[in-house]
This record gives sequence, structure tokens and C-alpha cells, in this order.
Amino acid sequence: MLTRDLVLRVCANSTEFDEGWTAAESKVVVPFLAPRDTALIDAVAAAAADVGVNRLLICRTRAEFAYEPVTDAPANTAGIVDVIRGWGDEPTDVLIVVEDLSAAVIITAEELTVAAGPDDFVRAFVGADIPEARAEFGEQARLGRDPELLRAAQRYGCLEIGGRHARGNRGPGPDTAERLAERAHAFREGSPGAVRALRALRGATGWLMVVALIAAAVAVPGVGAAVPVALGMLWLLIQLAVPARSRTVGFATLLRVAALGAIAVWPVAFAEQAVLGALGPGTPDWVGPTYVAVPVEEAGKLAPLLLVWLFARRRVKRMSAADHLLLGAAAGAGFHLAERGLFAAAAGTVPGTDHYGLFTLLPGWSEVQATGTVFAGHAVTTALIAGAFGVLAVGRRHYGFWLWLLPPAAVALAAIDHMHYNADLAGVELAPATAFFAALTGNGALARWLLLLLLAGAVLMDYRLARLTAETTPPLPGAEPLAGLRRAALGGAVRARVRVPGDIAPVFRRTALAWIRLPTTLACGLSAMVHEFAVQVAAARRGPAALFAAWRLLRWRRAHAMGAVRAGGRPWRRHPARERLEATRLLLEPARPGAAVGAVGTAAALVAAVPPAVPGRLPGVPGEPGYALAALQTGIAWFDGLPAGSQAWAAAAGAALFVLAATGWSVPWSPPDARALLRRPGAEAVVLLGSAAPGQLGYGAVALLGTALPAAASRVLGPSPAGRIKRPGDAA
Repeated sequence: MLTRDLVLRVCANSTEFDEGWTAAESKVVVPFLAPRDTALIDAVAAAAADVGVNRLLICRTRAEFAYEPVTDAPANTAGIVDVIRGWGDEPTDVLIVVEDLSAAVIITAEELTVAAGPDDFVRAFVGADIPEARAEFGEQARLGRDPELLRAAQRYGCLEIGGRHARGNRGPGPDTAERLAERAHAFREGSPGAVRALRALRGATGWLMVVALIAAAVAVPGVGAAVPVALGMLWLLIQLAVPARSRTVGFATLLRVAALGAIAVWPVAFAEQAVLGALGPGTPDWVGPTYVAVPVEEAGKLAPLLLVWLFARRRVKRMSAADHLLLGAAAGAGFHLAERGLFAAAAGTVPGTDHYGLFTLLPGWSEVQATGTVFAGHAVTTALIAGAFGVLAVGRRHYGFWLWLLPPAAVALAAIDHMHYNADLAGVELAPATAFFAALTGNGALARWLLLLLLAGAVLMDYRLARLTAETTPPLPGAEPLAGLRRAALGGAVRARVRVPGDIAPVFRRTALAWIRLPTTLACGLSAMVHEFAVQVAAARRGPAALFAAWRLLRWRRAHAMGAVRAGGRPWRRHPARERLEATRLLLEPARPGAAVGAVGTAAALVAAVPPAVPGRLPGVPGEPGYALAALQTGIAWFDGLPAGSQAWAAAAGAALFVLAATGWSVPWSPPDARALLRRPGAEAVVLLGSAAPGQLGYGAVALLGTALPAAASRVLGPSPAGRIKRPGDAA
């Protein structure tokens, strides 16, 4: 290969990379100043070793050397130095490239050096904190006013909008959720005593709601039958949230969305009644649970996600694909709780065809025993639809046309499974085409497994895309583990890409490159997950406060990465800011927990005082289909048949479930200090009550387990690696 051919592929001129080349695969680019000595060559060799390559392409980039052959040299200091010394003593611009052109370094005749490629390659030069290195170079260029450095800083985005040199942030303004978060942060900082009192009130209210729910379950047998449904939906969300390692939303947000999903049963039922009324009185009974219920309910269950978008438009643009799936699951779980809970309350027991056991995978699925048809539940079907749209929203700029096929496929799968189940209960035979597609999913049995497959794909995609934002995303504390695994995967990908012919059909080439990229995606995703786990273990050993701060940091950092990758170079809202990643609360948390409790209590009183409008009866709906109108009719009939005292207990149980879902699930901000309990028992008891709401017991249990870890647990996280190039900010 001639120098001209290599330089034209990688460079715009003798000292700058081509923007098209750096944009391909979103390469991380860091310019920095370094003397031309063996330390710089050592860094080049180390960078090559970090990506698993043992050969490098070296050439001079100036026009007079365009027809020289490119040198293929060993990726070690001695080999690189021998090539450069063979050119003579006159300084020149040097280009060093990995064989498959996935990473490169330009060493100019002056001190400017630019490294571009995967984050593992670049970190060998500047260390783990790539954003800080880029910011330092931008500051050097601004203060030194060197035209060449300023040009490099502007070309590679080191003088970005909202940087430390900027007069103001000209990006998008805050949304409603962010404004509430800012006010809540100011309230926590300015009135700590009032915040402690409100947290204690929230904790006391939560436990009062637990007592009220238990008393209602004892007083009204139907209420007790609905409790397993609620616990099953909670267990389903836990099963999805724990493996969704790329999520940026808190578990408290999921429970609030579930509460909105439960409320959505009422308008959905009236929408179904309106459609049936429009169809006329001669409509067969089976039309309601099939052709009416399925489209109306599958669309209505997405209404809480629309409210989230209206309330937090900027926040939605920083959500990962896994977040969309989890929010859909939460909305569907709330809808499922309301629908199946009403059926269970009216029957006095959970039907034997519904599964809510502790060892049940994704509880809530139902089965028609006569035909073997399975309905995975509203949570699963809504999660499939929302997850497919989430994967499309996050990855469409990186994975192209194929992702557009996911949403219609997910909608079709959810609709067919729902319709098949309801049709079997109604004794209606499906159309041949619908029956054929239902058989492809095992008559609904595969829906849960397809959801888990979609979740795994969403998490891997999130981690891969987040890695592309190393230029702007702050690093995690400590060294990233599994460096050997990443090195082997990256090196194998380089060697495989070199062997892919460039003259084959584009579809075959893209398929081959995607297959080659898969091991790297898996290795880097696993490494990131292990790194996050190590951060949590080390923080847990230090105490509850450190662990809770680590949990918030992980979510905020993922949100920052998702915002950067989804913005695609356009201005976007950085919230929380890099300087406040450990100080800003979750965006969708309410500013005053006590106010939410009061609002729920007022709403419960209004519901108890004002008799709701009863939809018209729909006769002939057999069994317990996924049908909101039938569930609401059954629930209202059951409630009307209760004595006045039992009606009060049933209303109290509903209000208690809503309050428990809406409050008390966030990660505690200020855990109690056990050492101060004897000195300030009253004050610390208030703090304990504020950190021990019913939904926060799990956080406290994990924190207590963390304090029991051996001292060696704090050493699972090694120190952050330093770059081999000494930066101006480093200590002398």
C-alpha cells in the first residue's frame, strides 16, 4: 500500500484526521501535547497492546512522501523507533494506524498528537478520564491562543458548548421534571430539618398504609385475594429491573408509572364501551373481548408513557432502550393489577389459571387449560411494544433499517397473543392467518422468553452505544476489569475485519462486520457490568451512604451517556451536569413527598364520596379474559354488593395500594448514623423512619449486607489507570 492510499482513507491533511473516518463507528478522538520522545512511542505500543494487535502501519503524511510504501512494523517500541529513525533526523508528521483502520495516531512535527479509535486505545495515552483530557487541551488552546491548537480543539470538539470556557449553556432548556428536581435539590440543601420531617412523615404514612391494607384484607376477603396479584406484579418488575443493568430510571419511577397504569383501566373501559355502543346493539358478545378490547387496551396501556414524555421531554431523550421496556412493563403491570385484581376480588380468590408464585418467571401469565393457549399478561405485552420502540429510538442511527421492523413485529405479537387468549375464552375460532401466527409463538408460550431476549439485546446495545460516548461521559471510579477479555475480543475483531473483502455485495459485507463486532460487544458489555458491580461492592463496604451514592451515580452516568449518543452531535440537555452527578436527585422524584401523600388521600376521599358512573353491562363474557370493561363491571358489581363498612375497607385498601406504589421507593439520601444513635436518639430515629419506608427496606437490607463484607471487598476495585502521557494537570 502506498502512503497516499492510507492517508486519503484516514486523514484530511497531514496533521488532521478525516471527519468521515472519525465519525465511522463513533471513534473517540483526543488531541494532546506530548514531546517527541520514547515515552510517546511507549504509549503507542501500549495502546496497540490494549486493543490486542501486534502489527502497525506507519507512514509519513506530507505530500512529498505520498508515493512511499507504508511500513508494516511490529507494535513495540523498538520496531516503531527503528522505522522513524530510518527516515532521518528531520522532524516530520507521522501516521500510525491499526491494520483494519479502526484506530490511529497522528504525531505532528511539533508537540501536537491526536489519538483516535476505541476508548481502550485512547486511554493508553491520556488515562481513564477522557473528558477531562479533552477539556484540558481545550483550555490550553484557549489560553495559549496558538492557531494550530485552537484549530485542533475546534475540529475535535474540545471547545464544546457549555464547556468551562463558555459564558453560558446554550443547549435546550429544562423540562418540568428537571425544574422540580432543581427545586427539590435546593430544598434539601436549604432546609435539611424540614426535609427530614417530610421523609419521616412519608415513612410513617407508608407503614400506616401497610397496616390499613392488612386490616382491609382481613375484613374483606376479596381484598385479600387481590394482594397476591399486587405482589406478583411487584415481583415481575423486580425480575426485569435487576437484569436491566443499563437502566437509568429508578425503581420508584417504575412504581409510579404502574400506579398510572392502574388508573388507566377506567378510561380504557369507557373507551371500549363507547366503541361497542358505536357498533350497535346487535354486535355479538365475542366482538368486545377480541376486536374491541385488544386494540383499545394495547394502545391505552401506553398512555402513562405519553404522560412521562409530556412531563419530562428532555429526560426521555436520555433514556436507554432498557428504560423504555421497563416503563412499558410498569404501565402494563399496573393495568394488569387493576384488571386481574378486580376479577380476583369479586371471585374471592386468584384463579388457578393465573400464576403469581415466587418461582414463577414473570408472574401474571394465564393459561386456557382446555386449549393450552397462554397469555403472558399485560405487563409482558406492553413491555414488548415499548421495548421495541425504545430499541428503535436509541439505536436507529447506528443500526439502520432493520430496527424499524421491531415495533410492528412487537405490536403484532402482543395483539395476536391477547386476541388468541380472549377468543379461546369466548369460544371463538380465530381466522386462519391469525391462528398461524399465534402458532409461531407457541400459542403465547414464547412471549415471555422473547421479552427476555429483547431485554438482553437492549442492554447490550445500550452498553455498546454508551461506550461510544467516552469523549463526554465521566468514567467510573477505578480500573475497568476484564482487560484481557476485551483485548482478545478487540484483537480478534481487527484480524477478522482485515480478511473481509471490500468488493463483495454491501449486504454481505455489513453482515460479516456485524458478526465480527458481536464478540467485542459482548466482551465490552460484560466488562462494563463487572466494573459497575465492583464499584457497588467497594461502596457497600464503606457504608450505606456510599452505596446509595454509587447507585445514583451509576444511573446518572448512564443517562449522561444515553443523552450524548442519542443527540448525535446536536445540542442536548446535560442534566445532571458532570459536576453534580453525585448531588442531583432523580429527575422524576416529587419535590415534597408529603404533598403526594396528601393528594392521594384527598383523591381517595373524593372517590369514596362520589359514586362513579357505571358502564353498561355487557352480557355473555365467559371466564376472566384480558378485558378491562368486563373487569370494571365485575369490580363495580362486587363493590356495590358489599356492606357499607366493607366498602370503606375496600376503598381504604385501594388508596393504600396507590400510596404504597407512589411513594417510598426511592434510594435513601441520608441513611441514619448508627454511631450517633446513642448520642441523638430522637434525631436519628427520625432519620431512620425517613429512610425505612416499606419500599426502602430492600435498599437497607443490601446496605447492611455490604457492611458485613470483609475488608478485602474494598480492593475489588483497583485504582484508575493513569495515561502514559504526562498532562499539565498531573502532579510533578
